[in-house]
Amino acid sequence: MPSSDVFKRVFLGRALRSERMGETLLPKRIALPVFASDALSSNAYATQEILLVLSLGGYSLYSYGPWVAAMVVVIYFTVVASYRQNVHAYPNGGGDYEVVSHNLGPNWGVFVASALLIDYVLTVAVSISSAVANLGSTIPFVDKHNVWFAVGFVVIIMLLNLRGVKESGAFFAIPVYFFVLSIFVMIGFAIFQFATGQTLLAESANWTIVAENTFTGAALVFLVARAFSSGTTALTGIEAVANGVPAFKKPKSKNAATTLLLLGVISMAMFIGITWLALKTQVKVTEFDDDLIGLPPGQPQKTVLVQIADAVFHPSHIGVLVIAFATAIILALAANTAFNGFPLLGSVLAKDGYLPRQLHTRGDRLAFSNGILSLALLAVLLIIVYQADVSGLIQLYIIGVFVSFTLSQLGMVRHWTRHLARETDPKARAKMMRSRIINGFGLVMTGSVLVIVLATKFTKGAWIVVVAMPLIFLLMRSIHRHYDPVAAEITPSGTTSMLPSRVHAIVLVSKIHRPTLRALAYARATRPTVLEAVTVDVDTEDTERLRAEWERDEIPVTLKVLASPYREITRPILEYVRGLRRESPNDLVIVFIPEYVVGHWWEQLLHNQSALRLKSRLLFTPGVMVTSVPWQLESSELVLDKDA
Repeated sequence: MPSSDVFKRVFLGRALRSERMGETLLPKRIALPVFASDALSSNAYATQEILLVLSLGGYSLYSYGPWVAAMVVVIYFTVVASYRQNVHAYPNGGGDYEVVSHNLGPNWGVFVASALLIDYVLTVAVSISSAVANLGSTIPFVDKHNVWFAVGFVVIIMLLNLRGVKESGAFFAIPVYFFVLSIFVMIGFAIFQFATGQTLLAESANWTIVAENTFTGAALVFLVARAFSSGTTALTGIEAVANGVPAFKKPKSKNAATTLLLLGVISMAMFIGITWLALKTQVKVTEFDDDLIGLPPGQPQKTVLVQIADAVFHPSHIGVLVIAFATAIILALAANTAFNGFPLLGSVLAKDGYLPRQLHTRGDRLAFSNGILSLALLAVLLIIVYQADVSGLIQLYIIGVFVSFTLSQLGMVRHWTRHLARETDPKARAKMMRSRIINGFGLVMTGSVLVIVLATKFTKGAWIVVVAMPLIFLLMRSIHRHYDPVAAEITPSGTTSMLPSRVHAIVLVSKIHRPTLRALAYARATRPTVLEAVTVDVDTEDTERLRAEWERDEIPVTLKVLASPYREITRPILEYVRGLRRESPNDLVIVFIPEYVVGHWWEQLLHNQSALRLKSRLLFTPGVMVTSVPWQLESSELVLDKDA
């Protein structure tokens, strides 16, 4: 077995047969951690992002925190309710892309797809970077080498996903549920302590925030709106369930809708609890360390979640470590949502001709391996460029999400309107009208948030995403414009089945040796109409010696010598072949080229160079077929032994 196959078997497991596809479908208990880990993990930083923005105006603006959080909860359940309509109406996967393409047109669908692809890459980069930041809050070594730890996490999750969706989902289920349990235990323990009269204060409770400015009037409204837009990072990942409906066990739509509802209830209960505890324990956090008076010199700020855990479980450091590790793990595994969504969407787009066809095929483990590898590479590049800085990456986040949310809801409104025009049954109409109202309300809400997000994040780095989306859209449209004419060009027509008038076979000869004799024997076995051997006269003495050997050995094939006054090999053969085509356009010309098969890469540099140049030119000549006749050198047996 080749070493590459050994590597694949060790890390990825044995290849699965196509008929075992049904075994990879997910029950709800596994689908929740697979598709909702991103949405659940967003609670680890959504509250922190709200407080970071409010801190620009000083600690007094934290009083707006509950109102901002309440708006996040409202928009969250609005989106969940809207997507529950989506999964029932479009159970075949593709999610927002399919909804928008069918209802608003293919161009809008491709635009939404570009937004989703960007969002999936950012999901991996943000989640992994945030995981490392949380781990670095308790382990300084991790904080000092955050980029390499982040890259390592991406590679590990990539390998797990290459093993297959169901296997990786079962692996991820335990840490996802452990994170949820640990957060609810922390919230429950805090409620118990408050009920018994204890006071819980965060480490930063007595520190002072230096306000960057005084915000009043329109400036205050804009700052609160910006805090809300940052808090809506809690919504990332909801769309992944709608995109992944085909991966659910039957009944697919019902199971996906139930998973969405469970996601909404669990995620928002965690978000409310974390935000309440952050405000109750008087957590303080700022964008820059210098703006927080009281922070010990040289000590980085701890994340909001770690500060809360420290206040709740103090003096028991074990509880803090559990929360820190559970959060780091869930944030790292949150990338798994993208590792399921990106390849699925990439497969749908490839099938429709908007991405390379390779993204549509499944790998050995029935996962979309090429999509998984592409996502990992893009995420690693982003992490390296931004040095795993969560604050920098988070500014790019959420734009793509709300673009897809808004256009998806608009598409669903048109979907129900179209069906209502044909439906006559009163019960069915009532159900459709209710669904249209839900999606219409979702359209208004998500559209409003999109405007707020664009207005508040554009100058903070979101402009990069705004520019990237149309560029990716144009790239996918260009790929589609290539595939369409190619498909039309290769479609069979009445003339393609016509046989050539004659077959003119040419065997290229440099010397009389065993590779040449094998090529001649093979060419004769094909029984062409005309068969001749062709050599190029680059050295008169060598050519005369070849003629003499040819006659002496009585080779039953005509030897034709092509003149080459400038000692070229490729040009005379090309001109001769093209001359045959001009004389007899209906003839088929087959060129047989003897080639060495070698076992070492460096041997390839010493052999076959003229053959490679000639083949590359002949392939562009219409009506000419090129046939390589291999001759295995002894060194090639090394490769054969490895494959055995």
